Amino acid sequence: MIAVLGAGVMGTGIATLAVGHGLAVTLVDIDADKLAAAKDAVRHQLRGAKLMGRMPRSGPTGELTCTTSLADVAGATSVIEAVTELPELKAKVLAEVSALVEPGTLILTNTSAIPVDELASSTVRPEDVAGAHFMNPPYLIRMVEVIRGPRTGDAAMDAARSLLDSLDHDHVTVGDGPGFVINRILQRTINEAARIVEEGLASPAEVDALFEGCLGHRTGPLATADLIGLDNVADSLRVLRDRTGDAGYAPCELLLAKVRDGDFGRKTGRGFYEHGGQS
Repeated sequence: MIAVLGAGVMGTGIATLAVGHGLAVTLVDIDADKLAAAKDAVRHQLRGAKLMGRMPRSGPTGELTCTTSLADVAGATSVIEAVTELPELKAKVLAEVSALVEPGTLILTNTSAIPVDELASSTVRPEDVAGAHFMNPPYLIRMVEVIRGPRTGDAAMDAARSLLDSLDHDHVTVGDGPGFVINRILQRTINEAARIVEEGLASPAEVDALFEGCLGHRTGPLATADLIGLDNVADSLRVLRDRTGDAGYAPCELLLAKVRDGDFGRKTGRGFYEHGGQS
C-alpha cells in the first residue's frame, strides 16, 4: 500500500497515477470534504487518462482508501507527501509519518522548492527521505525530478526509482537545493513574465505565444502558472527568495494581487486566463 498525504491537486493526481497502475493507495487529508471530492476526481481523471492512452486500459485498478487519520498509513510500503508548500506544515507531517512507518520505508516529499534535507531534518530517519517532484498532472506527464538529499540513503534511492518504474514514469536524479532544477528556473520565469504583464509590455496571451512560437514550449509560463496554481507559485517563490536571498524571486505585485483575490488559476476558474467549467 502506498500512502499519499494531502488530497489537493497534486495528491489527488498522484493517487490517480498509482491506482491506475494497480497499486493500493491510502489518501490522507484532515479535510473530509476534500477527501470526498478527491474520490470523484480520481475516478474522473482515471477515465480521462485511459481514454487518452496514458494509463493502462486493461488490468486491475488499485483500491483507493480515503482517511482523515494519519495512523492508517502505519503499514505503508512507501509514503508520498503532497501537502501544501509551507515548510512548517510539511515538516510537521513528515515528522509524524516517519514516526509511524517501519524503518526503511521510503518517504518521498513532493516539495516544489524546499530543500529535501531541510525537510528530512524533521524526520526520525533522514536516510529514508528523498524528493520526487511530480509535474502536474502527474498521471499525464511522465517525467519526475528526483532529488537526493545529502543524507538520503542508497536503499531509499533504489526504492524511489523502483516505485517510479512501477508507475511507468521516467526520472532524472538531481542534487538538493532550493527549487532543485525545474523550479529554480521555472518560478523565476513565471515571476518575470508576470512582471512584464504588470508593466503593460505584453498581455498574458502575447507572452505565452512568444514562448510557444519562438522557443517551442507547449505552453507559455503564464498558462503553466495557471495550471500549477498561482497560490502555489507564490509559495514557491517565497521559499526560493528566503533560501537564496535573491530578491528576483520575490513574488511580483500582480501575482500577489491575484492570490489575494482568490484567482488561483484553473482550480478556481480564473488566473491569468479565464477557465470555463471550473469552480
